Amino acid sequence: MKVFNTINSLQSFLSNIDKNNKIGFVPTMGALHQGHLSLLERASLENVITVVSIFVNPTQFDKKEDLDKYPQTLQEDLNLLESEKCDIVFVPSIKEMYQNELNSHEFDFGGLEKVMEGAFRKGHFDGVGTIVKKLLEIVNPTNAYFGEKDFQQLQIIKKMVEIENIEVNIIGCEIYRENDGLAMSSRNSRLTKEQRKAAPLIYQTLLKAQKQFPVKDIEYVKKMVKSTFENNPIFDLEYFDIADVETLKSATKKDKEKKYRGFIAVYADTIRLIDNIALN
Repeated sequence: MKVFNTINSLQSFLSNIDKNNKIGFVPTMGALHQGHLSLLERASLENVITVVSIFVNPTQFDKKEDLDKYPQTLQEDLNLLESEKCDIVFVPSIKEMYQNELNSHEFDFGGLEKVMEGAFRKGHFDGVGTIVKKLLEIVNPTNAYFGEKDFQQLQIIKKMVEIENIEVNIIGCEIYRENDGLAMSSRNSRLTKEQRKAAPLIYQTLLKAQKQFPVKDIEYVKKMVKSTFENNPIFDLEYFDIADVETLKSATKKDKEKKYRGFIAVYADTIRLIDNIALN
């Protein structure tokens, strides 16, 4: 496994790889878990060379305290990637990626960025789009892999690639879950024992919504989810929405020709957890 810290050194190495070899890319912010490794595993199966990046991107955090508390486990991450036979790891500094301008580009994602996460996290998707664009242009992969836990982010990255004319296949991979259903996330490591024990409620509620969606109207399902978290001593519901998979617009009535997902965000104290599920 080779580790690179600069754009020039990484690109110099990649330039010597046979152009016929497919390059698979998994961008991460570190604090790696089995969900990340499942992306790497798929990338390894579908490509000749695998590249993983580790970069905690400051411009996608709307709260400085969230950035400050984000888990940093670089050496453990590198050991894990080496054990999984990753080919290349790119670990740039903030200065390397942003030079002297720590700003994000303003994108128009056609409204995808204005709902759910975008409504509650100002500037978040501009930061995501900025860094993913930079990374894709640096690595120039054949395929790039993203988990569906961040489904809105996945759709936005697909849109960004389209509007920026970047030649890459964006591949969404299903959510990797703990045995009790909790979606794997780097933030899970910050949960207290009590919070972690209670956390499967999030997925259990989504499963209940999935079961009710075919037989109940949308407003009923939304009220059910809201009532589940009312007066909950551990979790505060930030939002639950049912949205069109393609447009991410909030749905009020069902259309048999459309696919829908349920999206949820909850707080356990200051720790924010998100999840989603296909409803039909």
